[in-house]
Amino acid sequence: MKAAYIESFGGPEVIKYGDLPTPKPGPGEVLVRVKAVSVNHLDIWVRRGIYRDLKMPHVLGSDVAGVVEAVGPGVRNAKVGERVVLNPGTSCGTCEACLSGRDNLCKEYKILGEHVWGGYAEYIKVPAANILPYPEGLTWVEAAAIPLTFLTAWHAVVTRGQIRQGETVLVMSGGGGVGSAAVQIAKLFNAFVITTVGSDWKVEKAYELGADLVINWRKEDLERAIREKVGRVDLVIDHTGQEHTQRLINVTKWGGRIVMYGATSGYRAQIDLRHIFYRQVSIIGSTMGSKGELFGILRLVERRKLRPVIYKVLPLEQAREAHRLLESFSPFGKVVLEVG
Repeated sequence: MKAAYIESFGGPEVIKYGDLPTPKPGPGEVLVRVKAVSVNHLDIWVRRGIYRDLKMPHVLGSDVAGVVEAVGPGVRNAKVGERVVLNPGTSCGTCEACLSGRDNLCKEYKILGEHVWGGYAEYIKVPAANILPYPEGLTWVEAAAIPLTFLTAWHAVVTRGQIRQGETVLVMSGGGGVGSAAVQIAKLFNAFVITTVGSDWKVEKAYELGADLVINWRKEDLERAIREKVGRVDLVIDHTGQEHTQRLINVTKWGGRIVMYGATSGYRAQIDLRHIFYRQVSIIGSTMGSKGELFGILRLVERRKLRPVIYKVLPLEQAREAHRLLESFSPFGKVVLEVG
């Protein structure tokens, strides 16, 4: 099969396009012919070498939409020729966390394209538990832009953040994949949504997405803008890490919550602990989400309550260019690779 893959760590130039063996589904597994796969920052981190013991060659790509090509023995939930979306998280399926519907806490939890082969290829093999129904009315490109980002956003905003009707919510980086999903999810709860962007041209796009207040953090002091225009917020959804952590604590209400699902600017934040215990601010970690959460998300997408935001579509053989674009430009919305 044709695939975009890496054999070493480094910049976008290490991505190769060529032939790799086509996977064969074993018991309880499904082979999917990939039609589209979206590009995430996770792909960039893996390519750079965040996991140094990764077995090579390695195929990146967590978000996949495609057609069932073959099924292994014992598979009951998928049929050849069926259109599907793949859940990006895999787990053991038998531990207490998995059986409690918290499979993203499984000690064997893995993400497609991270520790196991992903979707930058003509075919991908996955456990049958990762097969999801295809949301009607969506193109392949749109369907591939949903799983990882919307699952991460839903788990952060709803499950971990415990959003309540009418709250004031700050979503950092509203133009990113998770950020654009989080803005829409918060609006489902009639929240007043503040979001940040890093360029003037993104401001209007963020308003079109549903945000009530958009701040270009490169031009405005984030903390001052929020305090002057809104006061403080109930809930913060953040991936930025150390660069903004103390500011986010400062703009959070007494008893408010800060949900962190990443740390793109660095892991070592210095904070004033007095704000945490005295104002009873909760800092909550969040990673991905359970398999069950994605079913409800897809229904909301199908009903047009949520929508993926697409910036650019490229063919699979231009995966290297897709990585360069995501690293150098910071687009508004998802970059998606078409396959076949």
